[in-house]
Order: sequence, then C-alpha cells, then structure tokens
Amino acid sequence: MKLSSKIQSVENCGDYLAIKTNGAQFQVYLLDNDIIRMRGTFKDEFAPEASYALVKTAWADKTDGLMAGERQRVKPLPLDLEEDADSYSVSTANLTLKINRDPFGFEVIDKAGNVLHKDLPKRSFLQDDLGRSYHYSTMGDHNFFYGFGEKSGELNKFKRRMRMHNTDSLGWNAAKSDPLYKMIPFYINFDSEMDIASGLYYNNSNDSTFDMDSEHSNYWHRYSYFECDGGDLDVFFIAGPTIKDVVKHYTDLTGKTAMMPKASLGYMGSTMYYTELDKDADQAILDFVDTCKKNDIPCDGFFMSSGYTTGDDGKRYVFNWNKDRFPDPQDFVNKLKEKGVLLAPNVKPGMLVTHPLAQDFADADAYIKTPDGQADQEDQYWGGAAHFVDFTSESGRATWSKFMTKQLLSLGITSIWNDNNEYEINETAAKVDADGVHATIGEVKPIMPTMMAKTAQKAIADYDPNVRPYLINRAGFAGIQRYAQTWAGDNRTSWTNVKYNIPTILGMGLSGVANQGCDIGGFDGPAPEPELFVRWVQNGIFQPRFSIHSSNDDNTVTEPWMYPSYTKYIRDAIQLRYQLIPYFYSLLHEASVTGAPIMRPLVYEFQNDPKTFEESFEFMLGSSLLVANVVDKGQTTKEVYLPKGADWYDLTTYHYYNGGQTIEVPVDLGSIPMFLRTGSIIPESKGLMNIHNDTVENLDVLVEPTTASDFQLYEDDGKTMSYKQGDFLTTDIAVKPSKHQTLINLHKQGTYDSKLKSYTFRVCCPDIAPLTIELQGKPLAQFLKFDKFNAATEGWFFDGEKRQVIIKFNNVSDSDIELSVESSVKDLISI
Repeated sequence: MKLSSKIQSVENCGDYLAIKTNGAQFQVYLLDNDIIRMRGTFKDEFAPEASYALVKTAWADKTDGLMAGERQRVKPLPLDLEEDADSYSVSTANLTLKINRDPFGFEVIDKAGNVLHKDLPKRSFLQDDLGRSYHYSTMGDHNFFYGFGEKSGELNKFKRRMRMHNTDSLGWNAAKSDPLYKMIPFYINFDSEMDIASGLYYNNSNDSTFDMDSEHSNYWHRYSYFECDGGDLDVFFIAGPTIKDVVKHYTDLTGKTAMMPKASLGYMGSTMYYTELDKDADQAILDFVDTCKKNDIPCDGFFMSSGYTTGDDGKRYVFNWNKDRFPDPQDFVNKLKEKGVLLAPNVKPGMLVTHPLAQDFADADAYIKTPDGQADQEDQYWGGAAHFVDFTSESGRATWSKFMTKQLLSLGITSIWNDNNEYEINETAAKVDADGVHATIGEVKPIMPTMMAKTAQKAIADYDPNVRPYLINRAGFAGIQRYAQTWAGDNRTSWTNVKYNIPTILGMGLSGVANQGCDIGGFDGPAPEPELFVRWVQNGIFQPRFSIHSSNDDNTVTEPWMYPSYTKYIRDAIQLRYQLIPYFYSLLHEASVTGAPIMRPLVYEFQNDPKTFEESFEFMLGSSLLVANVVDKGQTTKEVYLPKGADWYDLTTYHYYNGGQTIEVPVDLGSIPMFLRTGSIIPESKGLMNIHNDTVENLDVLVEPTTASDFQLYEDDGKTMSYKQGDFLTTDIAVKPSKHQTLINLHKQGTYDSKLKSYTFRVCCPDIAPLTIELQGKPLAQFLKFDKFNAATEGWFFDGEKRQVIIKFNNVSDSDIELSVESSVKDLISI
C-alpha cells in the first residue's frame, strides 16, 4: 500500500504547484476563482494530459486539436504561496486551498472561514496493493449528496455506495439497479448547516466507486470516498455557494448542453415492433404517423429501432437497409418529412464478424485492438461475436462517418440514435488509439460513446454545415451533454419505474446533462396497464426527451391509442406538452448558456427550505412551474409540498396557497397537478400540433405578477446553425408590480425575424380586477362579453373564474413593448 501522509516538498512552478509526498505527487492549478484542480498520481511521472471531457483548461493537452472550437485555454491564476509551521496555502478571490504538512491533506476554505472540503486526516490519498487509488473526504451530520450522473434511487445519495461503470442494463429497476448506462464521476455536496454547496469532479474514466458514508469505521471520522481502478486521482473542487452555482461552474468545465433542433422537443414515436415486421415496416411507421394525426396527437419524430438493418440471417448489421422492410429508404424518408416527422435511425458500434462491412472497417484500421496490438479485439455483442469501432482514433471516426454519410445522411437524415454503445469489452487491456496516446479500453470505455456522438455531429456538419444535428445517446461520460440528448436506456414496465425515473433524470440534470429522458410506458416487460400508461405519459411530457418506446414481451405495442377509452387522457397530455414548447425551447437555450437543468429538483430552486433537501418526486420545470405528478396506483388524492420562499397558484383550481405547507388535492385520471410560482412567466403555444410544419403566430404568456420577475424568451429558426452566426432573437419579459399597477416590458435583441404576429397575455389578478390597461401608453379596449373579445384583434377581458385578465394585441416586431395594468378601485357609488 502507498499512503500520502507527509509532505516532502512543495515547489511553485509558476502555473501550478508541484507537491511531493511520501505516497503520491500532486499538481495544483487555480483554474479560476471557483475551480481548483488537485491532480495526484502514485506513479513516478504523470500520464500525458489527454482529456475528452474538459472544455476549460490551463495546460497543454494531447486532444487540443481534436477539441478545437470547443475548448477554452485560460491562464491559471497566479500562485502566491504562503506557508507556516503546519501548512502551505494558495488563494483565489473566493477560496483558499490549505495544504496540511503532517498528516498531509487538502482543505478548501471560503472567505468567511467555512471549510468547504477537507481530506480525511491520515487517510487522504492512498493506493492499495491491487493498484486501486482512493481519495477520502471528511463529512458531517448535515451533508446531502446529489448528482453522480445516471443513478437509481432517491435524489439524495447519502448512505449510498455506487459503481461507476457503464453497462447494458435491460429491464433495470429505477429504485435499486446500479450501475447503469452512463458514467459521470461528479457530485454536489450540500452542507445544510452552513447552507453551502460545493462539488467534486474526478476526471477519470476508469471504472470507479463512490461511497457516501455507506462504509463506516469506528477508527476514523465519518468519511466518503472515491476509488478508481486506474489512472490519476484528478480532482476538481468546484465552488458554490448555491447548487445553481456549482452546476454552472461544473458545466463551465465540461461543457454546456447542445442546442438541439426545436422539433427534438416534440413527441418522438418509437417501438421495436414495427421494424421487426417481415415486410413493409415503412408503411407501418407511416401509418403510425397518420394515426397520430387522426387522433389529434402531435408527433414530430420517429426513433427507428435496429430491425431496419437486419440481414438475411436475422442479425443486425449497422448501415444496412433491409429492403423487404424498407424497399425504398429515400422515398420513406421523404414521405416522413412531408408529414413533419424526422427520422432517427438506430446505429450500433459493434460490428458483428459476419457483417458485410466487417472487412472494410478492418482494412481501414478502425477497430479496437487486442492487448498486443496485433489483431482486432473480438468480444460478445448483441447477435454474436463482434469487433468494436475505436472512436478515439481518426481512422475509426473517418470510417464510421464514411458509411454513415453514404447510407443515412445522403438520404437527408440529420438525426442519429446512438445505441448499445456501452463498450462492454471483457478484455480491459484491449488497445485503443486514444488519439495518439495509446491506452487500454479499461481506461477510456465511457469515452467511446461520447466520441461516437461527436463523430456523428462532425459527420453531419461535414455533409451539410447549415443543418442542426439531433443526436441521441444511450451511454456516455462527463461532457456528453455537448453533443447529444440522452435517455436512461431500457427500463422495465412498473409503477416503481415511472416514479423513480424522476430522480434519475433530476440527478442527470444536476450532473450537467439538462436534456435527458426515460422511455415512456416502459421498454422491457409487458404492456403497461391503462392507469400506469396514462400516468407515465402525464409524467413523461415534462421530460426534455419525450418518447413512448417499447419492446413488450406479450406481443403488444405501446402506442397512444392502445386503450381507446383512455386515449383522450394521452392526447390531452401530449397537447399540453406542445403548448409548453416555447417555454421548453427557452429553457433549452438557458441550458446551452448556463448549464441549468430543464427539470429541476426542488432543492435547486429552494435551497433554503429544509423540506426540499430529500424531495425526489416533485420537481420544477424551469424556475416557474412546480409539477407534482400522480405516480402511485389508485390515488384519488395527492399530497403536495409547496416550498417556502414563494406562494403558489394552482393551475387546476386557480386557488392561491402560501408556501411552506403540504396540501392535499383531489385527483382523477386526467389530473396533472401543476402550481405556478409567484413571480413567474411562462410562454405557451396553444394549438400547436407539429413543430416542423406549424408556424406559431400567436404567443400566449401566462404571468403571475405579485412578485417582480423576468424571463428570457428565445427564438430562432429551430433547425439550422444560423443561430451560431447570431441569427436569433431574445425577448426579455420583465414584470414590475406596485400597489395599483403592474408594468410588463418586452425588450427585444437580435436579428432573427420572429414569426409572431400577436401576443395574448394572461395575467393573474388574485385580489382585484384591472381598471384600465394601456399598450405603449395608449388605452386598450375593454370587453365585457367574451364572444366580442374573442372576435377582436386587440383588447382585454377579465376571466372571473380563473381570476386572470386576458390581454391580446398585435406584435410590434421592431420595437420594445410596454403593457400597463392599472388596478385601482373604481368608485361606482360616491358622487
């Protein structure tokens, strides 16, 4: 065993500190005021810098060329090294890193003197006799742990031991299964006693484990630890003090969420059933789209399972079209586009040894190699023995792109579904190129699916630089959010999973992956019973990736109309999803700029409310909308906790509630309990049925005005890369209430020519109806009869049932807009 217990030397090398202990040696970088890197190795020399995850660095990296355009190289902060008898220290504007001499260990302290992180004394960094490295951290009685990427169970991972290892987890249990498909070695430590959050990111893609006080030893203070099977202990401390701050700073480090096409937020149909038909699978999919339309169910895409690639032997061969099932792929793609539906075909990186293209890839040197580097590694895959494309090699990426372009992109396909890409290769010593560094698959396994997504992104850009790619990934590592929307793989049909899929998505959002979802209705197992299916759809419409996808084992297909007497509930829920598309798209843009999750745990927005710390199943959509879905069987009432720090407007009963209390609301099968936070703004598109083909010309804006608020509406063409050249429009909507007046200002910036022709504002009026309303300083006409208001192009009407004033007016595209809602009492009696 090697243990770092004493400092032997500390040297200021200008950009970094070089620290030698009697165990490991370390390099310390002050990356910025909120991020400190502590990189340790037990080897004689550090391995070459070669990160596929980091987009912010202060050092040369072997992948800098590959990451050109993504990575920002910064100058590290200067090191003013101080020392005393017990320790050394360096500081940023916000943090001090204290390096204790004996026993050796790091402490991070904020300017108020709060200890944000402390290594476990006498057991900080060690390597066991099997070569596994450990980093131990102290903890107290008030710690809550969030993040860790794609994990099962409740949101707070206190007392959990979790393995970081991506695997094909067919039929996984959302309450208990571990590990899953993605590997993101990052977590948020929220100390509720100090009300301070911080984060630790371990830049290590070897298999690893987190233990968050599950293990306990009476000989040590309470601790958590990270253990990795190989590689450096490359630790990044990320400061808060809020959870929001930690997520922002972490995504500064690993990248923001990709700006997907707007249509990616629509309903994506999918099932394995259609592509397994003996023939005419294309007609089955086209009929699915037509049936959606007949049932008034919006649909904007179809995820096409791998049966379309099946060869004569029944095995799946990527980039191969089965002409019995799809006799004319070009015609099929064209017909879907006419109907306003994108096609996302499934592709898999394992090339079966019987694949018609297997030799082409071998000749191009595109595969992962055996440990001696002399042959192509072979291992078990879906369908039999296979070789695996090396996406860390230029030849692997180029060969994959070549055939993707020929067989898919050339048909006009711009959406790619990267599946079965966990790289479960048993021989962990198999060799990969690692872009010239040369590593083993055991060192970079979760990097492969991330680079698979990057490869598809580049291939689409090379084929058509103006099109905006839509990529969907099942597996990945830290940074996958830069390239792909993700989903949590092949879940099991059960009431447990509809409920516990929620904290899985929330944890991904806190791990930098804002654009995530789960298969609605359950992928594996029998068809969901009617009530379960309805509840799953009602929950699924709030997930950024919304797809009903199934491979039922009872010869059924999970489709919106599978239970005719329940179809109305499915239709209403999906139409609500489409009503919220402007809100979703603005939240997606926010995620691409700040890293903020789209679905957010209550604690993210209400960190000062202790009752939110453990809440796993209620969530916020953006900052404005609290969703408390019914996710338990047979409920007729639902308890809802409303966080303190705001009051809440029930969007079902139009009743106001004070925050900081639990209420009980009646529910039926059509209920989707939603509560609007006071001081909220939600843009909506009522009547939208297809994102591809419909133009939203009227924007509905729901406003709760009792607290000052603002919201940024984002618009662009939704499908090209023109936004990268500045062709977008932001509209900052600001609400300023006073005693008798509410001012609503719309400030527009950008060059995009908005298609909006009119606005409808619905402003909550909890106490008093408006007396007058002015637009641009001029009075708008009041209507006392709704039918006359409905026929007018401008004016206002007070809805007494909802306690909302409805204001509609034409858009002024080239100027800002000001609305004034005057609410003083009109005296009808006095003379």
